[in-house]
Amino acid sequence: MKIDRRALLVGSASLLAWSGTGIAAAAATMDALARATAPVKLPPAPITARHPVRIERWGMVRTDDYQWLRDPDWFTKLLHPDSLDRAIRAHLDAENAYCAAVMLPTDALQAELVAEMQARSSSTEAPPPEPDGAWLYWSELRPGAQQPVYLRRPRAGGPAEVLFDFDTAAGGRKYYRLSSLKGPAHSPDGRYFAWTVDERGDEHFTLHVLDLATRQPAFPPIEDCFGEFVFSPDSHWIFWLLRDEHSRPTKVFRRPVTGGADVLVHDEHDPAFFIALSRTAANGYVLISIENETSSEIRLIRAGDITAMPVVMEPRTPGLRYAIDEWGDRFVVRTNADGALDNKLMLAPTATPGRACWRAWIPYRPGRYIDEMRAFRDHFARIEWIDANPVLVTVDAKGSGERQVRGDDAAYVLTLDQDADYDSSLARFSSQSPRRPLTWETVDMATGVRRVLWQQPVAYFDMADYVVEQLEAPTADGVRVPISLLRHRGTAANGKAPLFLYGYGSYGYSLPPEFSAPDLSLADRGWMVAIAHVRGGSERGQGWFTQTLTTHKRLTITDFVDCAAHLVETGYTAKGRIVGHSFSAGGILIGGAINLRPDLFAGAIGQVPFVDVLNTMQDDSNPLVKSALPLWGDPADPAMFRAIAGYAPYETIRRQPYPAVLATAGLLDDRVGYWEAAKWVARLRENSTSGRPVMLLTNMHAGHQGDAGEDDLLRQHALFHAFAIRAVSHAWG
Repeated sequence: MKIDRRALLVGSASLLAWSGTGIAAAAATMDALARATAPVKLPPAPITARHPVRIERWGMVRTDDYQWLRDPDWFTKLLHPDSLDRAIRAHLDAENAYCAAVMLPTDALQAELVAEMQARSSSTEAPPPEPDGAWLYWSELRPGAQQPVYLRRPRAGGPAEVLFDFDTAAGGRKYYRLSSLKGPAHSPDGRYFAWTVDERGDEHFTLHVLDLATRQPAFPPIEDCFGEFVFSPDSHWIFWLLRDEHSRPTKVFRRPVTGGADVLVHDEHDPAFFIALSRTAANGYVLISIENETSSEIRLIRAGDITAMPVVMEPRTPGLRYAIDEWGDRFVVRTNADGALDNKLMLAPTATPGRACWRAWIPYRPGRYIDEMRAFRDHFARIEWIDANPVLVTVDAKGSGERQVRGDDAAYVLTLDQDADYDSSLARFSSQSPRRPLTWETVDMATGVRRVLWQQPVAYFDMADYVVEQLEAPTADGVRVPISLLRHRGTAANGKAPLFLYGYGSYGYSLPPEFSAPDLSLADRGWMVAIAHVRGGSERGQGWFTQTLTTHKRLTITDFVDCAAHLVETGYTAKGRIVGHSFSAGGILIGGAINLRPDLFAGAIGQVPFVDVLNTMQDDSNPLVKSALPLWGDPADPAMFRAIAGYAPYETIRRQPYPAVLATAGLLDDRVGYWEAAKWVARLRENSTSGRPVMLLTNMHAGHQGDAGEDDLLRQHALFHAFAIRAVSHAWG
């Protein structure tokens, strides 16, 4: 169904209003936008009490007026949030009330946006099933459901069987979130089904294992999990990861799936490292992968001796990172050894897998970052990043017959299926772009023939109505930062369009230009939607990430500002028509950007933002500090201390006209404490001369990930987009 673009160009009518619901509905949506953009006198903002604390270190004296917002016993309060200091609780409640009052004119627009997103994603069509053994497995999100249902059916034909309905399980619960580290999974023999779930909002997960033969729990649930688990190749055991009293992943246990005592398999004593659990593609090994941003170590448990203690493949060494997969009688090793910054592939015998026995295979080629990889019996597949886009590369068992698969748009996402059949010649992969819905395909690695298995159905949508571009912004130090951009084909680059600009730039994470129904709602209203692929990610290889470590983190901020300025200079938007958005560690980026160039932005959204960097990095009670020292810098080093003080958003706020700001926090967040956003908002409000609102919205019953339901996510998108629409309307000045 085509949408009347003329109506959308005026920035007022939703797709629902112009898809047959008539003049009355169109008038209603016009009224929603009019209310959302009408100037209204702001209510009085909360006045944050100032309790100055003098802090001196390395010859630098600082005064923190808002340190009191951090409850000194904050970690204990995560388990007992009702015991939070009364003054802090009252302040957070007042901030929430203020945010609700300021955003009240957008309530109708938010409801309209949610309805649009729901209408576009209301299809009951499930993604393609995953073959494994005698079964086909898949999951689906049914209309109106907040959580998925997992199913399977016999490969030879027959009715579907519900493995577990998480929406029914979540019914009536205040909080229910499946782990994003490891999704629900079946055992290799198909007998058991396991998942981890957080029912408190603080990311303490509980592991459940269901015996599908009896439909009964295999054993009582295991509490205080980190969200990681893996079945043994013989399906007799499950390995799981403990989340300790400091919220750290420290111990790996093995338990019989039929129930019984846990056996400690690994005890990690270094708080700078994280742990992941997996099986190799050929199911010959269980892997305990231990890593941080600068080094890694893998411990092997052979399937034929599954109760043996793990064997270290290559001990952790500063500067050396590696990952492996099993391929016949050898391991393929992806590593940065010997200066291979963007990684190379090496081969190692499974009998003697240490570094001394690693042999060259796929050489290091600067600018071609090897990211994902997957072994098959007669082929090998990998994902390389070339010119800021992922490329699927496959070869045969001899390393020849190379084939490449790329996306169809200027910017796109391409992900290799890590659960594909090891014995098959078909590599499964997914692709998408800001204008192209999620698509699952296979490529025959022997012939190169591709086959589309499924494409995400999207209502009220025509891909031809949208344009995806990849731009490059020049920086002062001579690099070119990629920008992925989505616009409606009727929105011209004439310097008038508002623009929503995402950025992150941390942990080497490449921000994917995914398909997003919420972003379509902005594009339909004449917005440009862009992603700044700043340094700190890995879009241009690991060097793109390592350039920003410790004393050079400011590059992430200046890259984002340079991208915003370039979009203005090239006519995609105008100064003061940009709304920036980032999440978590991206708070450094968004907070730093509005300190550096507030004139570029109409608004800024800091979602659980990490902004109080200098103070947090000296807080030993935070479970992430030890692992983050190689990233942000160690304040125990005078040079790094001064570098952090020079880029940390909270420290670099100054008196100037700031854009409107919306910051969110989670009271139960043990990664980025609620007080970071609260302190940031208080100091911004104190120093801003623009008269625009600076708001804090704290989720009082959730942590870093926020609320867990599908509609909760849509409501959050609607809130952010309504804030953006109001911010660029000059309703706030």
